Amino acid sequence: MANGYDRGRLDLPFTGFCTFAKAPICPDWDAIDATVAVLGAPLDMGTQWRAGARFGPRAIREASTLFSFGHDGAYDFEDDVTYLTADDGRIVDIGDADIIHTDQIRSLAHIEFGVRKILAAGAIPVVLGGDHSVNIGCINAFEGQAPFHVVHIDAHLDFVDERHGVRFGHGNPLRRAAEKPWVSGLTQLGIRNVSSTNRQGYEDARAMGSDILSVRQVRNLGLDAVIARIPAGARYYFTIDIDGFDPSIAPGTGTPSHGGFLYYEVLELLEALTKRGQVVGIDLVEVAPDYDHTGGTAILAAQLLMNVIGRMLHHRK
Repeated sequence: MANGYDRGRLDLPFTGFCTFAKAPICPDWDAIDATVAVLGAPLDMGTQWRAGARFGPRAIREASTLFSFGHDGAYDFEDDVTYLTADDGRIVDIGDADIIHTDQIRSLAHIEFGVRKILAAGAIPVVLGGDHSVNIGCINAFEGQAPFHVVHIDAHLDFVDERHGVRFGHGNPLRRAAEKPWVSGLTQLGIRNVSSTNRQGYEDARAMGSDILSVRQVRNLGLDAVIARIPAGARYYFTIDIDGFDPSIAPGTGTPSHGGFLYYEVLELLEALTKRGQVVGIDLVEVAPDYDHTGGTAILAAQLLMNVIGRMLHHRK
């Protein structure tokens, strides 16, 4: 297997420009030529407690350089597969959506605009949050597209309809998604403990097509049984809140909740779905790096995304 560094500079992780996976920069959103386009959404005005997820996209991008050694792909000896090769597809980083401080609605519209540009180019959007409200802009951008099933990893249900007029905060996104005619259903995994949604919200979620499982329920059922509950051969959109993971491995988030998933539990679930259907979009949200001075939460986010993207592109072939 050739190595990229044999054709030029060594380009170690701590050198050069800090894009996601050291992918090429594409500042012209009308000239996106890629299989996957990464968009930052540094918005955290939707938070109800600790802010700081606005710094998530930069932290995830920086962490992603750790896995970019110029090997012309990422070899996984367990699978005996080299993922993320040039033959699998092209990844570009298109920068960040413009965030207008104190204006949640305009900021979400700018995220929607960026995702629409990615979809218009025929690429798969991968959005780096930001708090979970950024998902609202992402889902809105799929208007007119074929229906898809939302797979949601989170500690919280995020199915609040409205509180004191607030409908577009980080407690609302899955409710807003369920209202869309292009969302065919939802699977919400990892929901646990003291949640942001009351009993009525859970009842509403189930009535609107959501299948809800806690971490303990997922473990008791086992991976195969959980996968079997998700429609086969569907189009999937992954929305991943980093607090779906246990805070022992992901403390850098605004609302940590103990009893969460471990790394391989989520990776194996999402990998299985990349074989079962077509992934049409991903967002990963709520990384707030200032609460984790080790950088481990951002590294977890970057590692998960790169592995999921690699498997998604490999199985698309």
